[in-house]
Amino acid sequence: MSQSDLSLRTTKVLSPNRASTLSTTSSRSQQDNVKKIAITADGKLPLLRGIDQNRPLAAIIQDIASEWDLANAADYALQFTEPNRQVYITERNRIELQNGNVLSLTWSPEKSARDLYANLTGPNAELRLESLKRLQKLATDSTFAHEFINMQGHMLIIKYVIDGKSQGDPMAYQLKSFMALMEHGVVDWDIIVPDFTKRIVDCIISPKSGISPLHSDITKHPVIEQHMTPEKIQTHLQRIILAQRKVDVRKPEKISSPSNEVQKNAIALLNALFIKAGPEKRKKLADSVQSRTFRNVLMTSVFGGKLGSEMAHQLYKLQTLLLNMYEEKMLTAADPNSQDSSHPAQDFVRHTPPGILALDNVHYFAQNQSENYIKVVLENSCREDKHDCPFIRSSIMLTRVLCDILKIGEPPSDDGKTYYPMFFNDDKPFEKLFCICIQLLNKTWREMRASEEDFPKVLGVVKEQITRALQVQPRSFEVLKTRLQTLTYQDILKLWAEDRQKKEDWESQAKPIIELRQHITPDMLNLIKQQRINFLMEGTNFQKFNYKGKIRDKYWFWRLAPNSKSFLYADCSENSEVALDDLTNKLTISEMKSVLVGKDCQHAKKAKGAINLYFAIQPQPSSSENPENFCFVAKDETELDMWVDGLNVLLGNEMDSSQKNKDLELLLNMETKIHLLDIEGITIPSEPPQIPPEPNNFDFVYTNF
Repeated sequence: MSQSDLSLRTTKVLSPNRASTLSTTSSRSQQDNVKKIAITADGKLPLLRGIDQNRPLAAIIQDIASEWDLANAADYALQFTEPNRQVYITERNRIELQNGNVLSLTWSPEKSARDLYANLTGPNAELRLESLKRLQKLATDSTFAHEFINMQGHMLIIKYVIDGKSQGDPMAYQLKSFMALMEHGVVDWDIIVPDFTKRIVDCIISPKSGISPLHSDITKHPVIEQHMTPEKIQTHLQRIILAQRKVDVRKPEKISSPSNEVQKNAIALLNALFIKAGPEKRKKLADSVQSRTFRNVLMTSVFGGKLGSEMAHQLYKLQTLLLNMYEEKMLTAADPNSQDSSHPAQDFVRHTPPGILALDNVHYFAQNQSENYIKVVLENSCREDKHDCPFIRSSIMLTRVLCDILKIGEPPSDDGKTYYPMFFNDDKPFEKLFCICIQLLNKTWREMRASEEDFPKVLGVVKEQITRALQVQPRSFEVLKTRLQTLTYQDILKLWAEDRQKKEDWESQAKPIIELRQHITPDMLNLIKQQRINFLMEGTNFQKFNYKGKIRDKYWFWRLAPNSKSFLYADCSENSEVALDDLTNKLTISEMKSVLVGKDCQHAKKAKGAINLYFAIQPQPSSSENPENFCFVAKDETELDMWVDGLNVLLGNEMDSSQKNKDLELLLNMETKIHLLDIEGITIPSEPPQIPPEPNNFDFVYTNF
């Protein structure tokens, strides 16, 4: 068989299979182009059908309209029904269709745009509101946006916003619809006019608008921000804030209460723009806010009335944003333009932060308060070398302290409400504060008679003085200065002592502390007992007494034996001690019955003076006679308590002296503080946390074996 015949036969055998394969591939391709979907419409039963992706959409919609007996198929379109994806299906996005999608047959973008435009220009207010609600949803669809903008619908929205007749929900719907339409980029943002921007500011600030200045997307768009220049914002906000203080025609001297809601929203809008702005615009905003005109408006119209917590938060936020304008200088090192390492300006280079901010403060102090500057410098130059206060170092470290106190460089917190009116009453608030505080530091240095080694301590005192003075929220820098004059170094020491005592008193009442003290009390009592025993072993020289009274010019020395089982004693001279080997007399502990104190002592009955220092040892009675008591008189109450406590310990009785109570309290406090060193700075709860319930089983224990 020839090669050609074999090839021909093979071809004849394989041809049917190849035809079958090609047919299967073509069938699969056709199936992939048909998407099994569901179609819904208002008032119609859903349809389950396949959509051939190769057919035009218009033909598919025509078939659906015919099946539901709908006229004018061109007025309908298909739309996705997912909550976050309600967009029209077009020839461009139909490839996103998947098996199992649910579509809705709705009015086409062209018809929807015509109907909404007609309703918005019509006389029916309710219909306009419903149309605005629908518009804000449809405006997110690019196809609809093109149709609505082609019939100048976006200009209609601008007209309604500028007219100012809408408030609350209608205004919010208008702004959201406008933003959605513009985001598609069909028309340029240059269509915005100043009146539109002004109206946005009005509606955001007004409490009736229902729009929060912190959540309105319209104010955050770059093009809108370009129209909201600092100069326009300053002028407009001044007008709004001042407009809230109206003079009663009948009583011109009486100014009515300001509208806190409007003023709060005005400050909130300013804060929102401040946060969103870039460095250059933020600088212009800060300059506008710190201008004399705007400061006067704030001091007279805002701080002149009662402020609520929300207004306090907005003022705190504005204050933080203004003070954070110093952050750049704080983090920038100074350039002394000198190669001399001993040059004073090198100090500003080495310390960053506060960097060039400290240098600016010194310059401002020298330029604007030259008399005080010269006074500080001359006073330091006249001191002894060891008491000289280094001015440059003081300026640098003081600037750092002020930055720490005011938290410069930290973003505003969500719950902060601490603000200082004086910072809104000056165009250079931080520099002014530095001028006052550098004089305070010099004064405190003098009061403490400090040397250079005391520098950290002086800084700590000054920081405390400033912190406590700011607690009164001074309205002006003069009020702050007066307050600082009253906080001397001695006052700070007293305040620290009071705070420490209050903290200790409070902590002593906390349940965990009470339980800790109860736990360590036995050990402290044993320590006191041992101390009393040691005192008795050292011995004491006493005036000699018997039951009749004092024996003139007779003394004896008593001490506890080293084994603590007996007392050793012997006669001696006044104020002398006797060696252990020379104490020939002995009284064993087992021979002692009790300890008598005060009026219970026999030798105290005939005493003419105070008897509170009298005590006696009562021996055990013998079978033949009652032995005489051993009588003593202590030199003072401390010696009395030490002996009586020691005797009670040896007899197995409780110590009940006042000295024992003092010693126990002292030891408990010291031991408690030692235990609390590891949790320094942690707030101790008034109640300990609950102990969790035991687990259902302890199988996990065996995992370690």
